[in-house]
Amino acid sequence: MEPSIFYYLSTILVCGLLFGRFAKILHLPNVTGYLIGGLLIGPYMFGLLPELIVEEMSFVSELALGFIAFTIGSEFKFSYFKRVGITPIVIAVMEALIAVILVFFALIIIGVEIPFALVLSAIAAATAPAATVMVIKQYKAKGPVTETLLSVVAIDDAVALIIFGLNVAIAKAMTTPSASLFESILTPIWEIGISIGLGILFGFVMTISMRFFKSRANRFTVAVAGIFVTITAAQLLHGSSLLMVMAMSAAFANLYRDADLIMELSERATPPIFMMFFVVSGAHLNLAILPTLGWIGTIYVVFRVLGKWSGAYWGASIMKASDSVKKYLGPALIPQAGVAIGLTFVAQSVVPQYAGSIRAIILCATLIYELIGPAVAKLSLQKAGEIVSA
Repeated sequence: MEPSIFYYLSTILVCGLLFGRFAKILHLPNVTGYLIGGLLIGPYMFGLLPELIVEEMSFVSELALGFIAFTIGSEFKFSYFKRVGITPIVIAVMEALIAVILVFFALIIIGVEIPFALVLSAIAAATAPAATVMVIKQYKAKGPVTETLLSVVAIDDAVALIIFGLNVAIAKAMTTPSASLFESILTPIWEIGISIGLGILFGFVMTISMRFFKSRANRFTVAVAGIFVTITAAQLLHGSSLLMVMAMSAAFANLYRDADLIMELSERATPPIFMMFFVVSGAHLNLAILPTLGWIGTIYVVFRVLGKWSGAYWGASIMKASDSVKKYLGPALIPQAGVAIGLTFVAQSVVPQYAGSIRAIILCATLIYELIGPAVAKLSLQKAGEIVSA
């Protein structure tokens, strides 16, 4: 008799609890423990979670990313931007752009073909918000670096899509002259526009819906339904579910006076979902692909980190942000996962001749970034004085 889905869900949760405790003993973020635990029980190590089951757990990823986007979007309040201005936007553009430029020219210097370098460097712009948000939640980090970090990782998603769209359009024109440059550029603009526009609309509808329900439980249920509906709309219209949920949450946070209460309820209800998400993410990691990284992959990993770090510093310097933001924001932008892997699938249709190399490099980079990123984010926030006790 085949084990039921509940057996695998319980295995994932028990693994998360045990390795989260193990990580705490080693003074590492829980996220790192969840990822290592998932790696060990996954199909590429001890096989407690078969590959087919890991693939079927994709709904957990969608669910967790929806709630993470909901958390991040709630930080986009008018009062916040009134106070800090466009600082997070400038920093997000700079850290993404500098990472792309450094990776691109480093690849060109070692002799990589321009279309390949354009596509691979564009993926360097993407940052994964999930691990960063979990570190902030676990240690209850508060302060200017934490505030700016949450805004930057949210804006980064939109910036990454624009840069990727432009680079892919150029690469496509170089490899297939008959390709429509206009259409290639228009696609990411449509994705961003429809995601933000519909997200704001859903946020407005959700705010109105709250009037018909008085209990906290029902209001939280409305919020959960809103997240599900928004994700569904993003999938149907080929928009970005992360951007759409963030826009919905931002609109809701600005329109609904008791939004903080809903966010508090969300924070209490979601830990098991986030735990499952990171354990399943760890199960996707395969250490056997590390030897395939090669020189190109090494350059991608190193120069992306340098670009994120220096770009965040220069952006903060331009906007005269505090010294702590200048010094400690960049290292917290290391994690990279979902969006980057999603972009590799698009890249495969644009430059199919490089598809295998791009996928191997991004998967290897994801493995490295996801394992070290949370610990670096924690250290950065500690040095900034925004984590009191760990």
